[in-house]
Amino acid sequence: MGDVLSEIWDKTLRYFQKRKSDLWRSWFEQLEPISLENGLLRIGVPEQTWMRYLQQMCNEGLKEAAQQITGHLLSLEYYHTDHNQLSDQRYANEPAETIEDGELFCFSPDYTFDHFVVGPSNRLAHAACTAVSESPGQAYNPLFIHGSVGLGKTHLLQAACQVLLKHRPPLRVSYLSCETFINHFIRAVEQGKLHEFRYKYRHADMLVIDDVQFLSDQEQTQEEFFHTFNTLYQTRKQIVLSADCSPAEIPKLEQRLVSRFNQGLVARIDRPDFETRMAIIHKKAQLRGIDPPEEVVTLIARKIESNTRELEGALTKVHGLAMLENGLITLELAREALGEEPISAHHQVTISKIIEAVTKHFDVRLSDLQGKRRSRSIAFPRQVCMYLARDLTNHSLEEIGGHFGGRDHTTVLHAYRTIDKLCDHDVHVRSTVANLVSSLTQA
Repeated sequence: MGDVLSEIWDKTLRYFQKRKSDLWRSWFEQLEPISLENGLLRIGVPEQTWMRYLQQMCNEGLKEAAQQITGHLLSLEYYHTDHNQLSDQRYANEPAETIEDGELFCFSPDYTFDHFVVGPSNRLAHAACTAVSESPGQAYNPLFIHGSVGLGKTHLLQAACQVLLKHRPPLRVSYLSCETFINHFIRAVEQGKLHEFRYKYRHADMLVIDDVQFLSDQEQTQEEFFHTFNTLYQTRKQIVLSADCSPAEIPKLEQRLVSRFNQGLVARIDRPDFETRMAIIHKKAQLRGIDPPEEVVTLIARKIESNTRELEGALTKVHGLAMLENGLITLELAREALGEEPISAHHQVTISKIIEAVTKHFDVRLSDLQGKRRSRSIAFPRQVCMYLARDLTNHSLEEIGGHFGGRDHTTVLHAYRTIDKLCDHDVHVRSTVANLVSSLTQA
């Protein structure tokens, strides 16, 4: 039965991975089938956060997959395993990490510090959240993190909560959205349960509220939150807040709240630069157990400049299309998934044509580009050549480097990143590159 059960579970996972690539995670391979009896498939799960992710996000998809593989109606149950031993408690009977209206809140297993990519745009916010998770109420209280959507605010907040819940479980952590806080307050007023509401939030060891900008124009809720804030602060309990703008920019927020939000550390998260975007894509791919070619990572990082959420969405599109076809992720497939026009064979850009265009534009010789001179008059045109070759051809990094004196792939990647960054900040460089691209693609 063991071999048969393992085969059924492996086929179930493959079916799920192909049709639900956005929900697939590499740790699915660590799940173990325990038994299949009387229409009930029992699955062993090593981590509680994984178990809650499966129950709340993947249960229907896994059930459908198992039914397709076996041809029978099935139900799934998840058990927390400890050192390969079955736990005494089923998922439904386990204590909740944090509760909202009596329902289990599901922290994302993706939102941990290990899975967060640190770069120049978010280094301060990451360091502050790490410090808070190690010494709540001592360092950076209150902590206010702000930035546009999809830049990692929720990721950092949940990561800090999960560290405390794992390593200091007696601490009471209240994590919720601002909208939930407002709704809880309104319900407490309507039901005459303000005392219970106040006790719940004013006795937390750490209060974490996401999207606090929704306090805007909520006069009664602002009043209540002001007193909750003061009670927690005076008893040295940790307060962590996030918003899409700084405290002073939240419209119709009482000045006394603005002042209190500013009295701790206010950390801004900006859009990730090119290198950070590439690192984010690699990290998201690793979580899903996939290894896209460097060309695909570069394509996504170049095309998506806004935020982490859209980078992940682009990777999901590429991976999903690959799973529906032959499972291989290629540059051509990625271009198709992201809606880019394939490079026409009739107007195929070659490295020779790129070199010809660049040498003519900058008035340099091919021997200079292939030589070892590093003066800016030579290094810059060489980097532009490598950038264009990376962007307009299907050649690998090693092949491109071979056209320029046998340089290695790290040199080509450095050249690409250098020109890409210059295009972001230097109008002259951006115009030069755009003109070269236009002349090469329209030739």
